[in-house]
Parts: sequence; structure tokens; C-alpha cells
Amino acid sequence: MSGARTTGSGRRLSPLSEAWRDRARFAVSQLAAAGSVMVLFVYLSFASDAFLSASNLFNIGVQSAVVAIIAIGMTIVIITAGIDLSVGSVAALSGVLGAMMVVKHGVPIPLAIAGGVAIGGIAGLVNGLLVTRAGMAPFIATLGMLSVARGLGYIVTGSVAVSGEPVEFKLLGQGKLGSLPIPILALVVVALAGHFVLTRTKLGRYAYAMGSNIDAARLSGIPVKRYLTIIYIISGILAGLAGMIAASRVDSGQPNFGIGLELDVIAATVIGGASLFGGEGKIIGTLLGALLIALIRNGSVLLDVNTFYQQVIIGVIIWIAVFWDQYRRRRAASA
Repeated sequence: MSGARTTGSGRRLSPLSEAWRDRARFAVSQLAAAGSVMVLFVYLSFASDAFLSASNLFNIGVQSAVVAIIAIGMTIVIITAGIDLSVGSVAALSGVLGAMMVVKHGVPIPLAIAGGVAIGGIAGLVNGLLVTRAGMAPFIATLGMLSVARGLGYIVTGSVAVSGEPVEFKLLGQGKLGSLPIPILALVVVALAGHFVLTRTKLGRYAYAMGSNIDAARLSGIPVKRYLTIIYIISGILAGLAGMIAASRVDSGQPNFGIGLELDVIAATVIGGASLFGGEGKIIGTLLGALLIALIRNGSVLLDVNTFYQQVIIGVIIWIAVFWDQYRRRRAASA
């Protein structure tokens, strides 16, 4: 058969028309995110004299970079219809252990950074194996890792920040390459790599296939367990990298870093158009979502808005994004 879909009025849609209609609905989410970023940026430019200062824009860039780097990994996970709730705790554990390598064991800073990133990858590997081999739901597997990683961070540090790093440790989080902050440069590299993976590799194609219908993907010969495990490893690696950037930014390993960070990461991902039901998501949308979250956080501080209101605002935005996702899916199904 042709595979064309029938509309409610009985008119048949060609596969090409169907694809373009689905793309148009998905693009609305990204346009809404881009429009929100522009409106909020203009508003804050007039509402606060400090908003456009170089130091504040630098802070926004670094803050959005940490969230966006983790959110890129989360985007790939969510495309598979999974979730990774452990990213904040894994980032904190990676940051404190990376800092401890420098301070207590004299490990060269580049190797310590690589070690912190590797710790994130190990946590991601455990998540992936729990999902693919132990058969746990991603929510449960990563919720457990959230607790384990957070607890380990407190145990190894005695709940005390790891300080005393050499001045070179600040380079990753506070340094610049020319006029470009290194955290932003790291984000650009990760974003380009993430876009390449999703659009030009088997991993990306398989991620979309698994998110659309994991049973069909398995029956078509895709090694689902292997690729799902790799995707969770990527999420852990990026959480580890972000944790090292955050530790470098404050020049210490903070065991309480990233509490609630998974909320901002998931919000950035869904605001950018990724579907929590799987099968949809793009890196550019995630970057827009992360920037919007950073602007909300920064603007709230500049305008002296209570921190608790920030949580309410972000929660409402998540509701709106998920509601829109459900709405367009219902429209697509009935079209």
C-alpha cells in the first residue's frame, strides 16, 4: 500500500505532505523558544542597567553553557523516549573528584579534567546497563543514580568543598580564548558534535528509530541494547564535563552543586521541542531552551525576584511545552 495517511475529511495525505506537516508542527516549538528568548532579552535590557554589562553577559554565557552541555546529552536520551534524572548529581560527583585529583593527588589539571569526565561516563555506563541489561525503566535507573552519585559526593568530601586548586584550574570555567569564553567554546564544540551525531551517524538515526518505536527498531535489526547504553554513556560524559566546568568556574569542587539541575536540563530540552514521548528533538532547539532558562534565572536575580518564583516559572513553562507536544501529536494522529 502507499502508506499515505487519511485526514478527518477522508482526504489522503502523501508521505511527503505528511512529513512536511510534521516538520512544520515541530518547527513551531523552536520558533516559540526563539521568540521567547528575543522578547525576554529585550525586556531585561530595559528593565536592568546591569543586564548588558560584559560581566553579566559572561555569567549568562557560562550558566547557559553548563546547562546546555548537559541538555545536549539529555536531548539524545529523550529522543529515545528515555530520561536521565542523575545528571545534576553526576556533574557534582565528577566536579569534586576531579578537583580532588588536583588538590590531594597532584594529578596534572588536563588529566584531572579528563578523569572527571570519565567518572561521568562510568555513571552513564551504569545507567545504560541498568536500563538495557537489568530491564529497569530509565526513570528508576537514573533516579537511583541520582541518589548514589549525590551520596558518594558527600562521602568522599565529608560534605566539605574541595578547595586549594592552583590558579590554572580556573582556566576551563573562567578563561577566554581571545574574546571567547572557554565554556562557550566548549559548548560550541559539543553542540556541533551533537548535531553531527544526530544527523550524520547511525547512532542518531537509531536514536530516532528507537524513540519512535523501540520494538520495530529491534525487529529491524538495530542492536538496541548496545546503542542505548552508548547514549547513556554520552549523557554521563557531558554531565561530567559540565561538572568540571562548574567546579573550575567557582575554583572548588562543590558536593552540593547541581541540586535540581536536572529540572533546568529537562526544561531546556522540552522547551526546544524534544518530545518526552520520544522520536523528536534537535540540538538547536535545546540551545534555545537552555538560553531561555539562563535568562530567566539571571533576570530574576537582577530584578530581585524570589528564587522560589523561578522554580514556579520554569515548572509552568514545562507544562506548556509538554501540553503543546501532546496537542500537536493528537492533531497529527487525527489528521
